[in-house]
Amino acid sequence: MSGRKDFLGQPAPENYVAGLGRGATGFTTRSDLGPAREGPSEEQIKEALAKRAAQLGTAAPTAYGAPEKKDDDDDDERFQDPENEVGLFASGTFDRDDDEADRIYQEVDEKMDKRRRARRLVHYSFSLPSHLKRNCLSVISCLAGQITDMNPFRPFREAREEAEREEYERNNPKIQQQFADLKRALGSVTDEDWASIPEVGDLTGKNKRTKQNLRQRFYAIPDSVIAGARDAGQFDTSISTNGEETNGTNGINGASGANGADGVDGTMTNFADLGAARDKVLQVRLDQAAQGSNTESVSGTATNIDAKGYLTSLSKSELKAGEIPVGDVKRVRSLLESVIKTNPKHGPGWIAAARLEEFAGRTVAARNVIARGTENCPKSEDVWLESIRLNDNHNAKIIAANALKNNDRSTRLWIEAMKLENNPQAKKRVLRLAIDAVPQSVAIWKEAVNLEEDPNDAKLMLAKATEIIPLSVELWLALARLETPESAQAVLNKARKAVPTSHEIWVAAARLQEQMGAANMVGRVMERGVKALARESAMLKREEWINEAERCEDEGAVLTCVAIIKETLGWGLEEDDERKGVWKEDAKSSIGRGKYETARAIYAYSLRVFVQSRSLWLAAADLERNHGTRQALWDVLEKGTNACPNSEVLWMQLVKEKWQAGDMDAARHTLGTAFSRNPKNEDIWLAAVKLEADHGQTNQARTLLEQARLESGTSRVWVKSVAFERAWGTPDDALDLVNQGLQLYPSAPKLWMLKGQIYEALSKLPQAREAYNTGTRACPKSVPLWLLTARIEERQGASVRARSVLERARLAVPKQEELWLESVRLERRAGNLAAANTMMAQALQEAPTSGRLWAEKIMHLEARTQRKPRVLEAIKKVDKDPFLFVTAARLFWAERKLDKADTWFGKAIVEDADLGDTWAWYVKFLQEHGTAEKRVEAVSKCVMSEPKHGEVWQSVNKDPKNAGKGIEDILKICVGLVK
Repeated sequence: MSGRKDFLGQPAPENYVAGLGRGATGFTTRSDLGPAREGPSEEQIKEALAKRAAQLGTAAPTAYGAPEKKDDDDDDERFQDPENEVGLFASGTFDRDDDEADRIYQEVDEKMDKRRRARRLVHYSFSLPSHLKRNCLSVISCLAGQITDMNPFRPFREAREEAEREEYERNNPKIQQQFADLKRALGSVTDEDWASIPEVGDLTGKNKRTKQNLRQRFYAIPDSVIAGARDAGQFDTSISTNGEETNGTNGINGASGANGADGVDGTMTNFADLGAARDKVLQVRLDQAAQGSNTESVSGTATNIDAKGYLTSLSKSELKAGEIPVGDVKRVRSLLESVIKTNPKHGPGWIAAARLEEFAGRTVAARNVIARGTENCPKSEDVWLESIRLNDNHNAKIIAANALKNNDRSTRLWIEAMKLENNPQAKKRVLRLAIDAVPQSVAIWKEAVNLEEDPNDAKLMLAKATEIIPLSVELWLALARLETPESAQAVLNKARKAVPTSHEIWVAAARLQEQMGAANMVGRVMERGVKALARESAMLKREEWINEAERCEDEGAVLTCVAIIKETLGWGLEEDDERKGVWKEDAKSSIGRGKYETARAIYAYSLRVFVQSRSLWLAAADLERNHGTRQALWDVLEKGTNACPNSEVLWMQLVKEKWQAGDMDAARHTLGTAFSRNPKNEDIWLAAVKLEADHGQTNQARTLLEQARLESGTSRVWVKSVAFERAWGTPDDALDLVNQGLQLYPSAPKLWMLKGQIYEALSKLPQAREAYNTGTRACPKSVPLWLLTARIEERQGASVRARSVLERARLAVPKQEELWLESVRLERRAGNLAAANTMMAQALQEAPTSGRLWAEKIMHLEARTQRKPRVLEAIKKVDKDPFLFVTAARLFWAERKLDKADTWFGKAIVEDADLGDTWAWYVKFLQEHGTAEKRVEAVSKCVMSEPKHGEVWQSVNKDPKNAGKGIEDILKICVGLVK
């Protein structure tokens, strides 16, 4: 057994402190009254370290035994070693390795300190001669071992830096230093002085006192406010039929509704007023949405506003004395007084000051002001004219005399002085004086000539005037008007020599020839005039010449108008330019301004250049049809057919015009000529058939169709042949023809439709269904075939099969509005409104710009209160759609807003006059709410437009029962069917 004691039994080392190694040097608890036991002091720790070093036979640690260095830069705690063994590891074992490490770290710190100080040294550079450099180097090498301080200037540098820092702080003291003396002086301030210091916001005491006075002002409260506050917590429990509150018991207190329909706090709502306001807003939005879509307006249905002249059209209104803003007048008066005092020679300032006084009702003051203005501005004719205007006639004459003394060459003053005279002789006397003073004034000569009652005297005056002012075109033209035609011709020749750059003289000369009856000379004069103006470089622009032609047309000089267009229309246009399009636009512009002769002349000149232009011939024919005579229209169409013999459109229009005029022989002769020029043209064949059929010549029409099938033989001829036999009651022949046609043209959808319709008319629904199904397989892109197939399935009671047909149709022809519309109607007719709404939502996603879909949704799938907002939404999404316009008109019609309905019907007709359903709705509206004249006018316009499209219109027009009926008869039938 070993005699060594265990660890816990051994005595504690000398100076052992329990818990010192883990930092437990004593603590204070809540129950203790004093601090716990403190740890060893620094002296004890140093003594223990020295004693341990002696026991080990080593030197005392130099890092802790070295005296504390003082840092010159006052870096007290910033550069301390964070691992300094003070405190936690002070009692640890310190061996030689630790001492060596401490020495190494101390050397590194000293070296780094020297390096930092070396960076902050001030280097002085100087140059030495070459013979001294060698001596200096030898001396330095000898003394290198004796020099211990390599920086002898360090104390001087630090002192200099300290002085510079003090100088900077003295020149740029901190705010705290600047107010240091004032802060010390605040110690002597008493409490009364502190209390008497004013607030910061009270520096403008005047404004504060004004606001306080306003807050203290009291007003009388109306009784309605008191009554409203009394009834603020009461609720009304019933409303009448028109939206107003009843006079019964209100709420809990049972007070009567004395305040009317509108409660003070908004708890009582007037539903009638809200509805009216909503309708008004919707109407305004509908009008705004439709403004951009209408470029034309129907007569009597729209209001045109001149945007540029909207404000300028407002006339000046005279304010009453109580309505004059006194404060503004005083402010402006002070400004104007400053103006005229600063610059008394400024005439507009005096005029403005006088008008201000006149505006304020101080006429006498205004006269005084303008009188001072005439004294300060005697050469300003505007000031004199203002003074004349403000004074009465007697004083105005005196003022005018004074004005003319200072401005004897002012034309305006002489004319104003003449107007002040009441006697014609006195006026003539003033004008003679004016002519003597200002002989070159054209205005004075014109006034003098107008005063002459005798034409001979006027001639003498104008002759003298043209001698004095030979460059005045107005005087020359006035003299020519007073002369006889022969003398006028001589006058115009003199004028042409005096003013060779005037186009007015040449136009007047051409008009003179027209008045004399020399029609052949009008064109020659204008031709010479254009050449002369071109030589003088005084040629007008093409648009300006058109304006001159229109002016001549207004004054009745048609030949001159035509001559101007003939000689100048091509001016400035090269052959490479799009002349035809430019001339067509010029003609349309003239037609829009009501200058039909000018437009006719433009078309005539254009047709001489582009003889074979079919579009120009058709445009000229439209002009004669709308604004000319029947004979003129026939002449244009005959010239057009001679120039364009292969244009079937011109031939058909000529035949139609003669046919409508009742001249059947001329129509047949024209068709014969067309046949000879175009032997295989199907349009001419079909026109001949229609001509014979409409006049009861069925055998002749049938013969023509047989010849057309043999010579032309197109699918359209076969379709017309089948339709002819079906219309005239021979279904067996029609069925035979359609089978023959399908053998030749199996992909003609109209032949399949006719076959199915013939079977339907014969009540053979299975055969009709088979024909439609076969047609859809042969022509999968034909939408009417799919619609007929679905409808016959629905007619037989197979709605599911009809729905399947429409689904296959939508796959074959996607994004087709007719198919989606039929699908929605199928669900609606079946009574499945939920499915109809779902189908409509899908349809609008596929075709969001379809007006027909929107119209169906608004009229059949929306609540009555939501229809007008939906119309507004649809019009914003779909631009220029007649179906939506008709829907809006029908909604206004239902609300008895007849003017609005009439306006929207007119917009729909202007947008698409070829839609027969629109005409039917409009005529039906006029039958209930229009006059007889408007109904007749609407029917005549419908006949002229010849509509061919429309869902109801086509079903009626293509019905065999209505074969041979005119447009007016078809319109009457459609009016009874639309609903």
